Amino acid sequence: MSRTKPVARKFRGVTIPTASHPAIRRVKRQGTSPSIHGTKPWKSSALLIDYLKKHPPAHAGRVIDVGCGWGVAGIWCAKKLRSEVTSVDADPDVFPFLDEVAAMNQVRTSHLVKRFEQLTVKKLARYDMLIAADICFWDELVKPVTNMVNRAVKAGVKHIYIADPERSTFLEMAERCVDKHCGELIDWRTRGTIETRGALLTIENA
Repeated sequence: MSRTKPVARKFRGVTIPTASHPAIRRVKRQGTSPSIHGTKPWKSSALLIDYLKKHPPAHAGRVIDVGCGWGVAGIWCAKKLRSEVTSVDADPDVFPFLDEVAAMNQVRTSHLVKRFEQLTVKKLARYDMLIAADICFWDELVKPVTNMVNRAVKAGVKHIYIADPERSTFLEMAERCVDKHCGELIDWRTRGTIETRGALLTIENA
């Protein structure tokens, strides 16, 4: 007897749908199709959520979730930290999916269509915390992500957390930021309904 695969999982208090969830399928039927890997929730979001749950940030009133995709980590911040979250992605087609995930969790986030290079010091200065997961997956992303982190530090963003399954491109970016900003590269592993492992770049700029 075959078991039906779940269409959503609960992880650290947030509901995360799969691609087969009825609400997600409904969005797809409307013709929405993300083009920059925003096709599902990526597991590095679970690394971020688990880390933030175990190490609650002192400053989380205003959060920017960069390269948000379906926005799971930012939605967790809105739900559990009561943060005012801005979800940022270069692909506007991710936002109908993000809205469905937010609605499942009874929260809302603001949307912003921007590339990493377009997040200026002035814009980043509005936020207490920057989070991101799986955003440094191509060689050509190392420099823009590094420069974005540099601008976030200059802007006075108090906490910067970026998670990844330890791609070589992420590690190159993280090493640059650790050296320049006294950051830390932390191995992390989750257990429970989502089991994954990877690393987090953490910079405390408070």
